[in-house]
Amino acid sequence: MKRWNGWGDENSSMALPASADVFLAEVIGTGHKLDDVTLADAVAKVPASKLADDAHPLVSTDAEVRLRHARGQSLPDFLATRSGNFEHFPDGVCFPENRQQVKEILAFAKEQNVTLIPYGGGTSVAGHINPKAGEIKPIVTISMAKMNQLMNLDEESHIATFGAGTVGPMVEAQLRAHGFTLGHFPQSFELSSIGGWIASRSSGQQSLRYGRIEQMFAGGNIETFEGSMTLPTFPASSAGPDLREIMLGSEGRFGVLTEVDVRVTRLADKEQFSVLFFPSWQQARAFCQEVVQNHIQLSMLRVSNGKETQTQLKLAGHESQVALLEKYLAFRGCKDGKCMLTFGLTGSKRQISQTKALLKPFIRKFKGVPGVSMLGKKWQENRFRSPYLRDALWEKGYVVDTFETATNWSNVDSLMDKMEQSLLNQLEADEKVHVFTHLSHVYKQGCSLYTTYVFKNGNNYEATMEKWRKLKHSASDTIVNNGGTISHQHGVGKDHAPYLHVEKGQLGMKVLLNLTEHFDDKDLLNPGTLVDKELG
Repeated sequence: MKRWNGWGDENSSMALPASADVFLAEVIGTGHKLDDVTLADAVAKVPASKLADDAHPLVSTDAEVRLRHARGQSLPDFLATRSGNFEHFPDGVCFPENRQQVKEILAFAKEQNVTLIPYGGGTSVAGHINPKAGEIKPIVTISMAKMNQLMNLDEESHIATFGAGTVGPMVEAQLRAHGFTLGHFPQSFELSSIGGWIASRSSGQQSLRYGRIEQMFAGGNIETFEGSMTLPTFPASSAGPDLREIMLGSEGRFGVLTEVDVRVTRLADKEQFSVLFFPSWQQARAFCQEVVQNHIQLSMLRVSNGKETQTQLKLAGHESQVALLEKYLAFRGCKDGKCMLTFGLTGSKRQISQTKALLKPFIRKFKGVPGVSMLGKKWQENRFRSPYLRDALWEKGYVVDTFETATNWSNVDSLMDKMEQSLLNQLEADEKVHVFTHLSHVYKQGCSLYTTYVFKNGNNYEATMEKWRKLKHSASDTIVNNGGTISHQHGVGKDHAPYLHVEKGQLGMKVLLNLTEHFDDKDLLNPGTLVDKELG
């Protein structure tokens, strides 16, 4: 079963090696573990629903069901579930099984003045699915979990149709049975849904080969208060503005995605992941830039800066093997400040062989050193395990969170430095924050930057939350005022909404507000997410 107060399946976890305690104490200080509330105690805090038990046959007002759909996976969500201080709950949860039932729920909400929150896999890290603070209307969360099937596969056109609630593993399992893949592998792959990917403009780890979700999204059906909206699947069209773009990133503000048509790909013959080390960040970053701008056909490129590389090696365990690796790398010129780069090769054996040959001059130019083959295999095995790190660190008394952006190549180094510095100086003078960044999702124009930061818990939950607020605001403000987007892959939600106006401008925000009012003049669909009318 899905863990109610953390990430993933409750039977899965991540254990940190003994060496992690020494490393964390050295870079941050000794952690402070806070007490967790039990599920029974948390359920006991769920208030009575504003809805009658028989308000609608599709709506459940069960307390535990409401609790399990009240929060996502942001740090405030994590602290809420661990402390039991949820603050806000949906008054009911429904599980439609088809498009007609979604229509019924929309009609019920419009007639009864009920707020609706679409819910895919519950993996939001930006407050998408949380009830808005101060909401007085009844709230119903629409879980799409039962709309989870491959409904059609056009093998000639490479178009697949899925129920919007189909989660990553089910998408791939159903396609692979026919010899296809979607190729969308976000870190949340284990739990996130295909409808959620579209609603938040998601990006997967192998977007260099398969594209971001906007390249995959071909069409589908959206149910709105104004009626059904069907987006046909054309390979391309010049018939005015693309209506798919209105729904991409709409985060449940305009309607509810029920079925999605996506562009799929035949399974490749072979796939492998390999690791290189570079003497410095500048050399590793320049390697990525030149490889992508020269159209070398990789499926993935990810490079950790010096601090992230050091952290990964320290937390890996296997101290004797890591020591040997470090000794070898030092001999090859990769010492302090070295950066680890992971890349993917996908295709036929001949294509992979050709790509390796094309890579060699760039590896030589920037003094790359091949890592042992085990490192690439380990990355592939554990590629979706990182979210479990939050629970492991929590048990040690630490909090970990992330934020991400994208910017042009000419701004990458400057923005990364400013983002990291913005976190180092926010807490009390004697309190350390451990910050590190990796580059991923590379484009000819630029790349994404994904920053992780770790700090000690406060003396209580409120103090810990206040630390996060300071760090989150400082990082977000730094990003939007220094040439970065407020989000490259996590969406806007409620957490990023206050910063969106810097990126979109006054006229752009007016366009988004006008669209919201067109589809939802009563502000019933996920209010406060993406654009908040109260913020203007």
